Amino acid sequence: MSRLPKLYQREVFWRDIPAWIRLGESIFRGIVFVFPIFMPLQLTRPSQAIGLLLYCTGLFLYFFSWSMQIWYPRNPWSDSRWGFMAPSYTPLVWLTGIALIGDSLYLPIAYTPWVYVALSLAFLVFHNLHTWIVYSQKDRQPMVPAVRNQP
Repeated sequence: MSRLPKLYQREVFWRDIPAWIRLGESIFRGIVFVFPIFMPLQLTRPSQAIGLLLYCTGLFLYFFSWSMQIWYPRNPWSDSRWGFMAPSYTPLVWLTGIALIGDSLYLPIAYTPWVYVALSLAFLVFHNLHTWIVYSQKDRQPMVPAVRNQP
């Protein structure tokens, strides 16, 4: 049994989301999560130390936002749009940290951390749009998956 609130359950969270949003979110999620494999993650420059601080702070905020949703789903913050969407916008902090830590590629091509930031922003636009739609429909959607009649 999942501890996630009903709106985050797969059957509800992915219901009635336009295909172009699902596709964009999935493509950019894949790119953003695979891309760091091609980055040497090291701490040799001051900007990389700042990146590590952002990464750790972002992870804390991300896990805290999920914890609020799981442990206190009826809390006014968790039930608000900002609280509900916090797990979808807080990754901006830790993804920016990754961009600063991995400021080069193993591949012999020109690269700047802004490439990873741009890819992360593209993912987060789709991801937050998706979450915005789910929250906007929360009063119109049945909170449990539809049950099929069985003979």
